[in-house]
Amino acid sequence: MRLPDCVVVLTGASGGIGLELAEQLCAAGARVLAVSRHLGQLAQLMNRYPQQLRWQAADLRCAQSREDVLAAARSMGGVNVLINAAGINRFALLDQLDEAALDELLDINLKAALQLTRACLPLLRDQPRALVVNVGSTYGSIGYPGYAAYCASKFALRGFSEALRRELADTPVNVLYAAPRATRTAMNSNAATALNQALKVGVDQPRDVARAVLDAVQSERSEVYLGWPEKLFVRLNGMLPGLVDRALRKQLPLIRRFSAHPGKESGK
Repeated sequence: MRLPDCVVVLTGASGGIGLELAEQLCAAGARVLAVSRHLGQLAQLMNRYPQQLRWQAADLRCAQSREDVLAAARSMGGVNVLINAAGINRFALLDQLDEAALDELLDINLKAALQLTRACLPLLRDQPRALVVNVGSTYGSIGYPGYAAYCASKFALRGFSEALRRELADTPVNVLYAAPRATRTAMNSNAATALNQALKVGVDQPRDVARAVLDAVQSERSEVYLGWPEKLFVRLNGMLPGLVDRALRKQLPLIRRFSAHPGKESGK
């Protein structure tokens, strides 16, 4: 799809990857309905792109907020791209999370994307060509200790993307699943950052992730995975999971040590 032809509903737009997506979409000539709980740095973008960027305050866990997003999308004359980029992450062992934290993670990472996509499908089907983009994670393909709940949400999002793509195969709507690796954002917890440094994990800038996602949009891909050797690990985990089991078991002492001091939540 050509970016200047895109009218986009973008969730998680006030920071990290979402904010970069908003900026790059506007710079390319797209019109964007930016959805987030708080305005944040979007205020600066709205000053730069007053004709292209509109903000809709919403807590996507709430049905009324999703209705508000849908109404705003209709007022723009319809949309042809939905980008589900809202998400949170918590680096913690499963028994370190309480019930409220688990519910919040699944509600934002998974249920909000399913519910908003379902609500937007009639608008998307009305377009000659349309696209749903679900921003997942490498951890949607590799179960990683310290991220069991996060992996659950992203594995499910990947499965949803694959099934929905097949479900809509005879419609104008395609589905793109984008899987970044670790991304440098202000929301990363100190513990997660320290673990990445200790393990020498590659970390991408949000602008690079956004650029890769939009390249995939323009080239009409169905999946995009970012980072090396993460792409290799995804393939290995699919073919030889026992090998990955043994490799990750060696990292458990480090993971347990850093998860004991999780700090603030992280998102990517």
